[in-house]
Amino acid sequence: MEKSYIIKQISVFSENRPGRLAAIADALKEAGINIFAFSIAEADGFGVVRALVDRPDDAHKKLTDLGFRVSFTEVIGVKMRDEPGGLSEIAGVLGDAAINIEYAYAYSGKDAAVLILRVDQAEDAVRRLLERGSDLLKASQCR
Repeated sequence: MEKSYIIKQISVFSENRPGRLAAIADALKEAGINIFAFSIAEADGFGVVRALVDRPDDAHKKLTDLGFRVSFTEVIGVKMRDEPGGLSEIAGVLGDAAINIEYAYAYSGKDAAVLILRVDQAEDAVRRLLERGSDLLKASQCR
């Protein structure tokens, strides 16, 4: 029964340089693979894109064929209350059981998905996104 809750996550290792995320996203788009959630971490000029996709085996093959280093990691998804204390409750349960959380990322399905980006040219990025009709969060909305 517990095995049915284990999710296969793909991890894609890549140089941390402009265009690499676009190449990964384009490859998955071309293969008709949907991304449910993802995060990016970086260290020493390399990035790790962790993603939950609807067809992880196909994603692994597509990205590997393009020369990306891809691996699988087993993760679990926990529904939590989207209110103060939601994370604390889950973290407390695991901490009390002496289970270490190695890393985590989250998304909210309330009104829309929100992608948080760190970019090297923030003002230019905002300008470009607004020019393309994107709806950006105001800093005051994130407090």
